[in-house]
Amino acid sequence: MPRGAKSKYTAKQERKADHIAEGYEKRGVNETEAERRAWATVNKDDGGGKMPGGSGRGKKTGRPAAHKGGELGGRASAARPAAARRASARKAAATRKRSAS
Repeated sequence: MPRGAKSKYTAKQERKADHIAEGYEKRGVNETEAERRAWATVNKDDGGGKMPGGSGRGKKTGRPAAHKGGELGGRASAARPAAARRASARKAAATRKRSAS
């Protein structure tokens, strides 16, 4: 099977990759790079294709890349003083209010 072939991926993995690629494209990443990053993320989460003969078959998804960001962000936010967090929240609220009108 040639490198880059997607025949060993499940329908769910393909949907996941499409969804991830869409998000990258929305943020301005070109289509081929978005596709490459999306499949890299699926591989990191699942360890490859889950269909028979795929390297990821029968393995659990350990710690998906999608879940790491929130954990890190929460820790960084908690380390900031309450006054700084309050000021940031006020600023964000003001921006949302301006954008809405």
